[in-house]
Amino acid sequence: MKRRTWGLTLVVAGVAGFLGWALPPGMRTAAAQAAPQAAAQGAGKYPDHPIRLIVPFSPGGGNDNVARTVGRRLGEILGQAIVVENRAGAGGTVGAETVARAAPDGYTLFLGGVGSHAINPNLRKNLPYDAIKDFAPITLLAQASMVLVAQPSLHIRTVPELIALARKEPGKLDYASNGNGSSSHLAAVMFATDAKVQLTHVPYKGLSPALTDLLAGQVPLMFSSVVAILPHIKDGSLVPLGVTGSHELPSLPGVPTIASQGLPGYETSSWYGILAPAGTPRAIVMKLNQGLNEALQDPKIRESLAGDGAEPAGGTPEQFAEHIKREKDRLGQAIRQSGLQME
Repeated sequence: MKRRTWGLTLVVAGVAGFLGWALPPGMRTAAAQAAPQAAAQGAGKYPDHPIRLIVPFSPGGGNDNVARTVGRRLGEILGQAIVVENRAGAGGTVGAETVARAAPDGYTLFLGGVGSHAINPNLRKNLPYDAIKDFAPITLLAQASMVLVAQPSLHIRTVPELIALARKEPGKLDYASNGNGSSSHLAAVMFATDAKVQLTHVPYKGLSPALTDLLAGQVPLMFSSVVAILPHIKDGSLVPLGVTGSHELPSLPGVPTIASQGLPGYETSSWYGILAPAGTPRAIVMKLNQGLNEALQDPKIRESLAGDGAEPAGGTPEQFAEHIKREKDRLGQAIRQSGLQME
């Protein structure tokens, strides 16, 4: 018996299965329901050993930073370590599939986001998981604007200047992204569609190689998370042209929104949330939800997220589930309008 809660579920389920053939329909239903109810009641002992938190991207990016910042505090609240495990690959698909197939016992969690739960379902064929059916949403952690940056060698400082340059030289301006179908890729596609310009996509296998070539001048443009790009903006290596959200960011004072620079309908952002495999007992989901909401009230956590350009969220599992559905529908419409397809 690896885990007490899971073991109890198996015992009760076995008894229910053994008796089910001889029971009337009403009692058969009650017996079948006993297993999940027993598992929920056993959540009082949860967690009794470390919890894995799967991050579907490489270390060092915004997703990884949020997971480690919030995970550390959640571990203190629950009294067990939260072990962050990076499972990068296929735009977040590898990590998401890992969790979707994990035991629903609360010991494998997922840092899901706009890529895994809103972009991939609309863009990737034969996705090995169902973003809605295979997960139990727990809490929306934070939402974060991205920032559009340019190489100083382009000699532009605003979005209108970029648009003018792109129209003068259609298709000659390259932009880097974290990979095909990533949030940085989609942000650029939506920008090009709204601005009616042609930009050439240069996909990379993650943030680190994309940022390396951006800083080296191999590509002149990129949409990126604030946490990854902020040090290079501060030292003058990159020029911020605009942020993708609905308002300016405290971490980037004086950098206007893209929408305010002639593209009033433009807005997109990254978001992060914690999910568990579908079928995780409600009592465990609520215990995690309570712990995460408490962690998000910690001034140090809020300060850390704000420094990364992220705004703490929180809320109920039901609110997070609705957010996922709404974002999936919204970005699906944007993808169809842009004609974006996986390369």
